[in-house]
Amino acid sequence: MYAIIRNGGKQYRVAEGDRVRLERIAGEVGDEVSLEDVLLVGHPDSIQVGTPSLNDVRVTGTIVEQGKDRKITVFKFKRRKMYRRKQGHRQRFTEVEIGPIRIAGESTDQE
Repeated sequence: MYAIIRNGGKQYRVAEGDRVRLERIAGEVGDEVSLEDVLLVGHPDSIQVGTPSLNDVRVTGTIVEQGKDRKITVFKFKRRKMYRRKQGHRQRFTEVEIGPIRIAGESTDQE
């Protein structure tokens, strides 16, 4: 079973056991998190699509790492005007190991 979740304006396809780098989520390493903005759930024989999201589906996970991504350089330049601005940025992220995908009303004995 897999799910499509939304976090930070981006969509991710996740399954149980995957590790995903999401935008910063508050919490410590080892904490349980619940990702509730689930757009689609794929079963072996069917697909559930939300409009826009599914209310009865929760994807749970465990925080594995909190950190900063590599540095990118933002450089603004206007020719012939001596306008130059250089700035660096490091995006913060949370790495989550995906746990079970829970659907309300179904037993947890699938697959």
